[in-house]
Amino acid sequence: MAVNQQSSERWRAGPLRIAMVVPPWLSVPPPGYGGLETLVAGLVDELVERGHAVTLFGAGTGHGTSADFVSTGDELQYERMGESLPELAHLAHVDRLVGPADFDLVHDHSTIGPLVAGRRRVPTVATVHGNPVGEYGTVLGNTDRGVGLVAISHAQRRANPGLPWAGTVHNAMPLRDVPRKRAPGTGPVLWLARFSPDKGPDVAIAACRAAGLPLTLAGKCNEPAERRYLDQVVRPLLGEDVTLVLNADREAAWRLLLEARCLIMPIQWAEPFGMVMVEAMATGTPVVALRRGAVPELVRSGVTGFVCDDADELPAALLAAADLDPADSVAHVTENFSVERMAADYEAVYRGFLAARAGTPAPRAVAPAVAG
Repeated sequence: MAVNQQSSERWRAGPLRIAMVVPPWLSVPPPGYGGLETLVAGLVDELVERGHAVTLFGAGTGHGTSADFVSTGDELQYERMGESLPELAHLAHVDRLVGPADFDLVHDHSTIGPLVAGRRRVPTVATVHGNPVGEYGTVLGNTDRGVGLVAISHAQRRANPGLPWAGTVHNAMPLRDVPRKRAPGTGPVLWLARFSPDKGPDVAIAACRAAGLPLTLAGKCNEPAERRYLDQVVRPLLGEDVTLVLNADREAAWRLLLEARCLIMPIQWAEPFGMVMVEAMATGTPVVALRRGAVPELVRSGVTGFVCDDADELPAALLAAADLDPADSVAHVTENFSVERMAADYEAVYRGFLAARAGTPAPRAVAPAVAG
C-alpha cells in the first residue's frame, strides 16, 4: 500500500489518526470485569492526551473515554461472547467505515481482527491478548504479513516466535485514582480471577490452609463453564476459612485489594499477562504467584511479592508477604506499568510499523516522564 507524502509526514512526527477497534462484547471501560476494555480505555485517553486523533469503534450506545466513538450496533454482545459471527459482523461494519482519507492506522484488539485485517485499506497493528498457540495460534499464523502483531509480554512472544510481531508492549493502567495502602494489609489472602482450573482456586485454598491464613475467593462467575467449575470443584473445598465473593464490581475489587495481606496467583497455564497482578501492586498489595507465563516479567520476587517454582513454596511465601513494603510495589508499577509508558511504547510501535511499510527508517521515539 502506497503512503502519500502528507500521511508520511504525519506518521513520522505529527499526530496520528488512529482507529481503535475493540470487540463488541463490553463497553469501554467496562462496569466490572473486563481487563481488555479497561486497558484500552486508559490507552485511548493517554493517546488523545498526547495529541493523537483517536476514534473508538465498539458496540453499544456509550463509552467513557475522551475519543470519538462510533458504534457498529446498539446492543453490546456480551451474551454471545466467544461466538465468531457477532465479532465478524462488527469487524465488517468497521472495515466499511475505515478508510485512508480519515485514518493513518487501525489498532485492533479483537480476536479475529488479525485474520481479516489484510483486506483493509488502512495499515493495521493488532494486539494479541490471548495465548498464541493451539487453534488461536493457527488463526494468527494465517495473518497477512502486512499486518503487525503486538505482544503483551515477552513470554507470549516466545510462545510463538514465528508470527509477524511488530513489537512488545506491556499492558498498563491509569494510576491517578488508584487507592493505595500505607501499611501492609492485615486481611485475608485474596484470589481475584474468573472461576477456571487455569486460575488455580483449589491450589489457593490448599496453600492458605497450609499457611494457616484465611482466604477470600473473589471470582467472575457468569458463564456456564465458570458456574459448573465453581459448583463441582470449588464449593466442596470451602470451609469457614474461605469467604466467597461472586462478580465483584470495580469498587468492591479495590476494597478487597486494599484489605488483603497479598494477592495469590497460583495459575496453571502460561498466562500471557495477568492485569490483576499490576492492579494489586498498584495499591501496594504484594503478589504471590507461580512461575508461569508472564509472571516473572511483572513481579519482582522478594520486592513486590514472591515468584514460586512449585505450589509447595506458596505457604511460606504467603507468610513472608507481610514483611514487604507497599511503597516498593507502588513504585514498581509507576515506573513500568503506567498508561503514559504504554502509550509512548505503542506510539513507537505505530511509527516503526508505518516506517517499515514505507521502507524508511522510523523516527527515534522518546518516552515521556512517567507521572506518579
